[in-house]
Amino acid sequence: MTKLTVRGVQEGIRKREFSAEELHKKFLGLIGEENPKLNAYLSVFENQESGITNQGKLSGIALAVKDNICIKDTITTAGSKILKNHKAVYDATVISKLRSAGAIFLGKTNLDEFAMGASTENSAFGVTKNPHDHSRVPGGSSGGSAAAVAAGLAVAALGSDTGGSIRQPAAFCGVVGLKPTYGRVSRYGLISMASSLDQIGPLTKNVYDSALLLNFLAGKDSMDSTTANERVPDFTENLDKTIKGLKIAMPKEYFAVPAGPPTGRAGRRGEGLDSEVNNKVEQAISKLESLGAHVDQVSLPHADYALATYYLVVPSEVSSNLARYDGIRYGLRKGGENLLDTYLKSRSEGFGEEVRRRIILGTYALSSGYYDAYYLRAQKVRTLIRQDFEKVFEKFDIIVGPTTPTPAFKIGEKEDPLSMYLSDIYTVSVNLAGLPAISVPCGKVGDLPVGLQIIGKKFDEETVLRTAFQYYGS
Repeated sequence: MTKLTVRGVQEGIRKREFSAEELHKKFLGLIGEENPKLNAYLSVFENQESGITNQGKLSGIALAVKDNICIKDTITTAGSKILKNHKAVYDATVISKLRSAGAIFLGKTNLDEFAMGASTENSAFGVTKNPHDHSRVPGGSSGGSAAAVAAGLAVAALGSDTGGSIRQPAAFCGVVGLKPTYGRVSRYGLISMASSLDQIGPLTKNVYDSALLLNFLAGKDSMDSTTANERVPDFTENLDKTIKGLKIAMPKEYFAVPAGPPTGRAGRRGEGLDSEVNNKVEQAISKLESLGAHVDQVSLPHADYALATYYLVVPSEVSSNLARYDGIRYGLRKGGENLLDTYLKSRSEGFGEEVRRRIILGTYALSSGYYDAYYLRAQKVRTLIRQDFEKVFEKFDIIVGPTTPTPAFKIGEKEDPLSMYLSDIYTVSVNLAGLPAISVPCGKVGDLPVGLQIIGKKFDEETVLRTAFQYYGS
């Protein structure tokens, strides 16, 4: 049960080894036993037999869904007290697409509040634990989805990725996490955090399953004007093709520091990059070479500015998107002596510390007198970061490097917000540039998984997935 993949379920139902209904009941039993230990699920859907079908290409595929993606008539909290009892009134586009293909939704998974965090410790409903070591975080903000897949409490899951929130927990939990190109998958029904960066994607047990789910998730959506009118190929079709001759770029900024003795292929290990993580990633790159790919070092000269840029752009968009939670229209309401008092009480009691921090930072960055110095400058640097990638992709097909600088850290270890933000140092630039990327397991440090990140050209998920498949297998 815990090892079932999407393809495995499809074959089992085709051979009549089990039915979709039987599979659903078995997963509910597993969740009932294991979820109290992990806190991966915030809610579980037990009564949906009438909607379960043995027909459809995704029949019986039992999925977990991050609790910032709307499913009609279910509580959708985004991990926040301010939406504790909020019931979604419509399905997100991705939910409608998967439902029409026969998928089953097991429940909603835990996340950092409004997807703001890298550990799932910022959830208003308790921290999720890493299945490999319950004293450690599963990553974030899609930590509940990653933990559910890693623990075998779902065949696959949906997450959202704003700065690494699918790939980083995938690396920490030892599963596959795909962040599609911005605009490849509809965001309609995703509770917005930073609208120019957010993207929905799958977390799975293997690369084939990510490719297969993307077939159903991708496409133009009239309800989301940011979706692109791009051809949607069969992403599973070319997974078996060789990567011989593929040109792979290895950014020196992901591995190098200004001074220090050489340690391996990359010259010098990146500041904050764990030496054992470095070794596992280099071994993975060597395997890609052994499969016939050509690997060369490149430079992404503005990579050092990505984190600072991200943490100006994101809070600015957060301060705008979260203005709607005012205690008047929906969500938590705390009555005050006047309208302003009601706003203040509702928001101060409804929002957690990290959310309040980002709203304040974003409001400051957008305020008169500081807009040009902070937000506008960040957007200019964002353009330079995107141009760095474009220049590399003129000569290379793929960029590879670590997904995270360390394995999963202990719960409560990173009390300093800046230290926590550094967990996303290798992932945020991908979102700033709107590129596709995947994290696949590439070994372990002790019992803790390590992730290899593979980054591709815009709307070239096929090459990203093919490279990941050839490295990691089906």
